[in-house]
Amino acid sequence: MVNDGFLKIFNNLPKYDSAQPFKAWVRTIMVNTAIDYYRSNKKYQLHIAVDEVEVTDFDDDVISKLSVEEIMGLVRKLSPMYRMVFMLYVVEGYKHKEIAERLGIQEGTSKSNLQDARIKLQEMIRIHYPHLFDIYAVRKNKLNEN
Repeated sequence: MVNDGFLKIFNNLPKYDSAQPFKAWVRTIMVNTAIDYYRSNKKYQLHIAVDEVEVTDFDDDVISKLSVEEIMGLVRKLSPMYRMVFMLYVVEGYKHKEIAERLGIQEGTSKSNLQDARIKLQEMIRIHYPHLFDIYAVRKNKLNEN
């Protein structure tokens, strides 16, 4: 940014009005250059590098160790829309298009709600049943060592 700012200053020296303070003119160019840089790179600030993403490793064996009552108890803790989409898709077997029509939402919203519901359930299982993940982590580490 500093280099770009000085480049703009040197390129625009003929445009400088000597009646105005030089320091203020330079400051304005530098500030505007920084703002331009921020705006042009703002879209990248929301992205996380692949190596920084924490992936929740989840195995179906964890679910199989829970009873139906335990799973349904966690499903009941989901928000109403997440619970509805989850139940219609996973339990009832509806497709996202059918769910969208029934609930009056977009198909993409149905997919998003299902994904969010699954993530929430994984988090709840990890919180309420941490021992299941400890067993899985030990087994996975042994497999990776071989």
